[in-house]
Amino acid sequence: MNERRERPDRDGRRPVLLLPPRLTASARALAAAAVGRGLRAVEPGGARIPEALRETAYGRAYLHAGPGFADAVAPVLGIALLEAPADWLARLPIGFTRREIRAMPIREAYGLRRPVFVKSPNDKSIPALVYTDGSRLPGPDAVEPETPVLVSEVVSYVCEYRLYVLDGAVHTASRYAERGRLLLAEPSPDALAFGADLLAAASDSLPSAIVVDVGQDADGDWSVIEANAAWASGCYAADPERALDVVLRAAGPTAALETARDQAFVRPQAVEPAARGPEDPRVSAVPPGKGYRG
Repeated sequence: MNERRERPDRDGRRPVLLLPPRLTASARALAAAAVGRGLRAVEPGGARIPEALRETAYGRAYLHAGPGFADAVAPVLGIALLEAPADWLARLPIGFTRREIRAMPIREAYGLRRPVFVKSPNDKSIPALVYTDGSRLPGPDAVEPETPVLVSEVVSYVCEYRLYVLDGAVHTASRYAERGRLLLAEPSPDALAFGADLLAAASDSLPSAIVVDVGQDADGDWSVIEANAAWASGCYAADPERALDVVLRAAGPTAALETARDQAFVRPQAVEPAARGPEDPRVSAVPPGKGYRG
């Protein structure tokens, strides 16, 4: 059990963990861990940013939410969102990916004439799916031609694992799928060993707090599936206390970035902050709910 507690700011204000308007089971688990650590868990009542969430109302702000909501509130609350470089997966050695992966603007992907797996690097703007060819991708009427995508060969995994990474080491982990179906369990020793080998070789190319998904195929080979922002990732069966350690590092005050090199991994502020509304947030003393799916 992690016994670390967050201290109030000098003026006595408690730090806050901001959650999405609709709580997932992961958000509930992390909120409970945060409250036990001395933070306030704040869930806005709607999509707008409540007036009470100004920095004058709360102390240091942290976040666990999806990219759209995070992009709206992070600039307002001074939160630095850490994420992997858009082309990180494509730049990994083939020994860790075991498939060809290319980063390209979606306008180039339109010309593909074979089945490929395509996804957005760091958000959900392009659905992560197997497309029969590039003509099946969202068209230029829906997305900008320069929108980056990752294009890879199609791989089927027997089992898939989520690794929460902190300072170049696996901090906690969970199995989340078996043969494409949600199935939560403790991580296998082989998954942890592969994660350790990966981080020994590539941790310098990642922020200090990140989530990496890995999997094993039918031949028994291990490979990296993708990297995800810890602040937007479900924790599945991982230890929520230790997952919270990673989330707080991955989405915390801009002025308190843990390492100078993390500045290179801060998500660009590409979305204007949402308009503030008069509604008050819901402040949790003991967040309801248990378990995880999301």
